[in-house]
Amino acid sequence: MADVQQIAANWKIIAALVIFIITYAIIISEKINRSIIAICGAILMVIFGIVDLHVASTEHIHWETIFLLFGMMILVGIANKSGVFQYIAIKTAQSAKGDPKKILVRLALLTAVGSAFIDIVTMVLLITPITIAISRTLHMNPIPFLITEIMLCNIGGAATLVGDPPNIMIGVAAGISFNEFLIHITPLIIVIAFVVLTYLAFHFKKYLHVKDEYKQGLMDIEAQDYIQDTALARKSVFVFILTLLGFVSHQFLHLEPAVIALSGAALLLLIGIKESDLDEVYHSVEWVTIFFFIGLFILVGGLIEVGIISKAASWMIEITNGNTTFTALTLLWGTGIISGFVDNIPLVTTMIPLVQDMGAQLALSPVELSTLWWSLALGACLGGNGTLIASSANLIVASIAVREGAPISFVDFLKISIPVTLLSLVLATVYVFIVFIKLGFA
Repeated sequence: MADVQQIAANWKIIAALVIFIITYAIIISEKINRSIIAICGAILMVIFGIVDLHVASTEHIHWETIFLLFGMMILVGIANKSGVFQYIAIKTAQSAKGDPKKILVRLALLTAVGSAFIDIVTMVLLITPITIAISRTLHMNPIPFLITEIMLCNIGGAATLVGDPPNIMIGVAAGISFNEFLIHITPLIIVIAFVVLTYLAFHFKKYLHVKDEYKQGLMDIEAQDYIQDTALARKSVFVFILTLLGFVSHQFLHLEPAVIALSGAALLLLIGIKESDLDEVYHSVEWVTIFFFIGLFILVGGLIEVGIISKAASWMIEITNGNTTFTALTLLWGTGIISGFVDNIPLVTTMIPLVQDMGAQLALSPVELSTLWWSLALGACLGGNGTLIASSANLIVASIAVREGAPISFVDFLKISIPVTLLSLVLATVYVFIVFIKLGFA
């Protein structure tokens, strides 16, 4: 009887691993829509009895992450309908008086700041068409602007709880608040953004020249024309500010970030949208991303159920000999390098239970465990600059650029992305070692 149970257990382990590996391989290949593949893999986990559907829906799917994403998508979708983001981008470029170097810096900073509060995919969808339009007005190659925005988008997304999906997932799993991200991660991200932007401005210096007559063409654009609904624009800004204040004070209000995001979305739906426009608003939700997350959570749940995650944690502990410093830096560089080739969302989905298991096996103190979480978050987000396929935001900018007749070469991107990623990870390593490990401020 014991032998039969052992065979059944081994069969489930093999089945879970095969389903997981094949699903990931197809996701990485991008031959089929990733949400479809993730859901198919999740269904196979249930069909083969690796994960019980009730357990999957109650234990493995992080509904708080899903609701936080959903709320922010609704907010951004409504605000985008008003034209307020396009207005801000044009005004930002005009504030540089047509100077291309200043425009590059200001649009990049706008992208970084925006990415800290808006999902990075949404941010590049908003900023890329405007950037191409501005560069055409100036009769310039848009590629230096677009590559700089990609880099600053991924860096800016690492700054806050709601900036990049991996941060949302880590924050929910580890119980890390919006303010804790601001205190522990944002200062480092500001430094990295400044250093990287300085490097990129110097690197692209020879391309940043424009005739005075073209500068005037930019200044003649009426930014106000981009506002499609003035009342909605004002309401959107008002609700965004309220939502941000809610994130900052959610611990004092005893409300989860997901509740804050959903409340902001509900308020803006109530005061800003007509019933006839509701279908359009709900279509702005990235349902592909939502179902991708759900599928991934169940897939990783299958690995947890059969004990693979626990064994992987034990293996990593053996490699690092239980040394917190070595483990933290291994997480930082490991995820940073791997996420250059694998989408950081499935990577972090897999790594979260691994870190949780390591924390339990090593009986880590809260400071030591937090150091691992911060290392994972930094590696996953900063590694998004590694290659043109490292982040969904990168791929979206590249696809828009091709459509607009300004393709970004994979190799040319790599020449810039490798030094930027290495520089970012080195700065993060110094920060993690000094601030989190040596000073214990985690």
